[in-house]
Amino acid sequence: MQWLPEDGLAGTLVGRAWIPGPIPGPAVIVLRADGVYDLSDAVATMSDLLDAADPVALVRTTPGRRVGDLDQLMQHTGSQAPDVSALRLLAPCDLQVIKAAGVTFAASLVERVIEEQAMGDAAQAVVVRHQVAELIGDNLGAIRPGSAQALQLKELLIQKGLWSQYLEVGIGPDAEVFTKAPVLSSVGAGAQIGIHPGSVWNNPEPEIVLAVNSRGETVGASLGNDVNLRDFEGRSALLLGKAKDNNASCSIGPLIRLFDASFSLNDVRQCTVSLLVEGVDGFELRGSSSMAQISRDPLDLVAQTLGAHHQYPDGIMLFLGTMFAPTQDRGEPGSGFTHKLGDRVHISSPKLGKLVNEVNACDQIAPWTFGLRQFFTNLSARGLLVRPNLP
Repeated sequence: MQWLPEDGLAGTLVGRAWIPGPIPGPAVIVLRADGVYDLSDAVATMSDLLDAADPVALVRTTPGRRVGDLDQLMQHTGSQAPDVSALRLLAPCDLQVIKAAGVTFAASLVERVIEEQAMGDAAQAVVVRHQVAELIGDNLGAIRPGSAQALQLKELLIQKGLWSQYLEVGIGPDAEVFTKAPVLSSVGAGAQIGIHPGSVWNNPEPEIVLAVNSRGETVGASLGNDVNLRDFEGRSALLLGKAKDNNASCSIGPLIRLFDASFSLNDVRQCTVSLLVEGVDGFELRGSSSMAQISRDPLDLVAQTLGAHHQYPDGIMLFLGTMFAPTQDRGEPGSGFTHKLGDRVHISSPKLGKLVNEVNACDQIAPWTFGLRQFFTNLSARGLLVRPNLP
């Protein structure tokens, strides 16, 4: 199936699905050769599973309950009028806080500087792009953040009047890490993803998303779309919350691949994330991000997010950033790229599968209503809140 990794079910693929029944609701699932298995007998939440001493062993030793096959799972996934009696895939995280690291690649760092200098104006960005390139070039990826070389560059840029808050987090010692979206708000594979109706310059951000448990252990990875409103953030970094956190503006999926003998953090460090945008107008945009070009190691980003300075008792999902910042014109020369409603965004990586979402306006997508109160009420009604301690 096209949404699975290239090696199929060779890895440990877990996620969340809406399970039909007398009391339908979300459950942690694992994909096996003969179908989709509900792991509710062992874990009520994905946070529980990732916090286990050995998540892979727990998945492999839990028989689970078969709830359907892979075709059934995807048949209703992403339906804009979901049937509560149908098996469908959800975002693979639940209680984890959704965090995101920004400006972690040189290419996107330069584009953030351009956004700021252009004040969110796509046309002005063309002029600024040439000015910035003449002064700092495009080889910032060779500079280690926080190094003596980075400090020298900072002094030079200050003298040239080009220092930026984005350069501070791009080559300075401290990473940009922000809260992308509330707990439970991410959409999953097949769902519509949202663009703020007031935005006229925006783009997808294809990224790797790390699954990190409450102990700060990175135990798996997924794909994500950290939608970016370039005009909002370009006008002011203080609009970051409005630029990033809107209804359905965060997509994660299709599954979490746990680290095991077939897949490790080193695979994450070397993987390539590919992007395809298909417009209803026939427009196509392609791009890719190579994790080998990231400026900060993924574990450094985890350490800057979670540790003695800040605890997350239910774990985090951490977007690692993207080097993809599209400049391809979609309309008039110099207008750059921006989404149109109906765009289909394909984000893929060989060992993580494919995450596909359709673009719509945030206020035209069904409102998010299944929050923490409803989640725990549902778990309680299904008798899933009281269970022995995890192994």
